[in-house]
Amino acid sequence: MQPNSGNPIGVFDSGVGGLTVVRALMERLPFENIVYFGDTARVPYGVKSVETIAHYTTQIAEFLLGKQVKLLIVACNTMAAVASQVVQDLSPVPVLDVIDAGAVGAVAATRSRRVGVIGTPTTINSNAYARAIHQYQPEIRIFSQPCPLFVPLVEEGWLEHQVTRLTAQEYLRPVLAEQIDTLVLGCTHYPLLKPLLQDVAGPGVALVDSAEAMAERTAALLAEMGLANPRRTPPEYHFHVTDVPLRFQTIGERFLGRSLANVHVEKW
Repeated sequence: MQPNSGNPIGVFDSGVGGLTVVRALMERLPFENIVYFGDTARVPYGVKSVETIAHYTTQIAEFLLGKQVKLLIVACNTMAAVASQVVQDLSPVPVLDVIDAGAVGAVAATRSRRVGVIGTPTTINSNAYARAIHQYQPEIRIFSQPCPLFVPLVEEGWLEHQVTRLTAQEYLRPVLAEQIDTLVLGCTHYPLLKPLLQDVAGPGVALVDSAEAMAERTAALLAEMGLANPRRTPPEYHFHVTDVPLRFQTIGERFLGRSLANVHVEKW
């Protein structure tokens, strides 16, 4: 099945974090229609079993394929770490995931071949970034660090708060001690902490933002496959969620960097 270039890009995540990917796509590809799915009723995925994550991921991918998307983007690191292959197997359209995009970004950025990766405990324990980076460049040494407190701090809006700075200094200390020159932000919440993390890491460390890396990867793939939207009209954005939790609008708009409209609630 050859997808239609006018069809939307499908992006999905376990909650609102993937909106940082949507934001990067909107900036990089201003004419592309986007359908986003955030499983806000069942978040967080990080504490669930691999089987459950794979089941939920399949459900969401099938929903988006029903919306005639031309490309699927797994914007959740946890889903990408444990269920990316499941999506590849069922999808008739191309599939991109944030871990692969971040790995490509890391390989391009590092000079010393010493790379740090920060993420949620599930993403770090899955070793998915190390595997993805080693596929492209086996000699790179990876130093990983789980950062469980970053997600709640970002959702609290404490992006420049002293508590967040102290937490970042604590988490990054062991990774920076390894003389890394590149740090992969392995969670879709982390781009909002980029100025603070850059400050803590110092000017000698390149930060790889997997949302930006994904937008670049998407642009390249659409061009390569002749699937870029030829129409130069304002695009349509639709956001599907499974619940509208408290502060959803506030957090969502912080992630998206603009107002959040066309929100549809799917009751499963």
